[in-house]
Amino acid sequence: MAKRLLDDDRLFPADANTRPIARRLYATVRDLPIVSPHGHTQARWMLENQAFSDPARLLIIPDHYIFRMLYSQGIPLDELGIGSPSLDDPRRVWRIFAKHYYLFRGTPTRLWLDFALQELFGLEDRLSPENADAYYDTIVTQLQRPEFRPRALYQRFRIEVLATTDSPLDSLAHHEAIRDSPFQGRIIPTFRPDPVIDPDFDQFQENLARLGQVTQQDTGSWRGYLSALRERRLQFKAAGCTATDHGHPTAATADLSPDSAAQLFQRVASGNADPAECEFFRAQMLTEMARMSLDDGLVMQIHPGSYRNHNDQIFRRYGRDAGADIPTPTNYVHALGPLLNRFGNEAGLTVIVFTLDESTYSRELAPLAGHYPCLRLGPAWWFHDSPEGMMRFRELTTETAGFYNTVGFNDDTRAFLSIPARHDVSRRVDCSFLARLVAEHRLDEDEALQVASDLAYGLARKAYKL
Repeated sequence: MAKRLLDDDRLFPADANTRPIARRLYATVRDLPIVSPHGHTQARWMLENQAFSDPARLLIIPDHYIFRMLYSQGIPLDELGIGSPSLDDPRRVWRIFAKHYYLFRGTPTRLWLDFALQELFGLEDRLSPENADAYYDTIVTQLQRPEFRPRALYQRFRIEVLATTDSPLDSLAHHEAIRDSPFQGRIIPTFRPDPVIDPDFDQFQENLARLGQVTQQDTGSWRGYLSALRERRLQFKAAGCTATDHGHPTAATADLSPDSAAQLFQRVASGNADPAECEFFRAQMLTEMARMSLDDGLVMQIHPGSYRNHNDQIFRRYGRDAGADIPTPTNYVHALGPLLNRFGNEAGLTVIVFTLDESTYSRELAPLAGHYPCLRLGPAWWFHDSPEGMMRFRELTTETAGFYNTVGFNDDTRAFLSIPARHDVSRRVDCSFLARLVAEHRLDEDEALQVASDLAYGLARKAYKL
């Protein structure tokens, strides 16, 4: 008889004395509501509440963790339906995926997928070419049932709040319609201004013009540009937004005088800025965003250090977010200096910093967050959103920043069905880390119980003002 995909003790310590402690801790947080304060799912799903059509469109096409691995083994993205407005043969895509399921051995993606297959669809054998069609048929049939519609899954996952990520140029109509609908779920936008504050973003000058049209402000002037951003932030806040997000290449910040900032803006807006000036403008805009957050109360997230669209050929053919982003070394001590010198002591400001450069955990980020009242550390992110990455994060930051200068967990996913799986992995890893502290007599178990709850639920609610 085949073994179940998921063992009840997965990710718990192998040590026989520590594992029971982890089990006890996990039992208290396993069923806590999910707070998902940063992600890339779509509000439209909840508004329209249409059935997901098939496992290829649901599990493979939106998830760059999956298709980048397949591409690395020579499978063309066209064969996976990436970048295509329609998918003629989703079963064929699923068969390709099943044939190459072995590629995900040892990866967090495998944990997330096995969780979805077993916990949602009741499939307990390992996916393979032999059972691919049977699994496809089972999933397609179940997706047509009312309990697999987006709103029902939202309730089934025990999601308390789900944040999307939205450009200032995006309409908030879906969010507004959800708020006016009978659906009781809390779906909120996040303000992601990269298209209008990063001069290297596609069609940046056209985006500035569109921002002016949306806000009826003169975005050809520095004063009007800042007014447009302030106005759009307030419109997002009225739609439920509690946070901004900034995906800059680096964590560089600047603090120019108003006149110097205005001159730099004119260079950028005219398209005549050189690469150094573009970077300087992004740096200045992080400080401007912090200034605005002090006024409107939005939490500020900085996600730096990704070399976006590294594969030019893939970018030209498939556009952004096609699995070709690569981590880079990132400086925080000097880079954040101008912003922190200006606003770092403001207890009314919350800046959540993420990294793809793990070498900065204990050397830079934990000491910074362990001092500045405004700084908090985001969880292990993207390439490090794994059991090992989560454990390294706790081991390298807790000694200096503690638990309460971090913000719990966020899933940061486009794959809706992976949300409960990702939170489950995080809760198991955190309970394993806490169990070790209890076993080593560095923490009492009643304290560990409280910390486990805070890491799973309370810290995210507090940090993101939810």
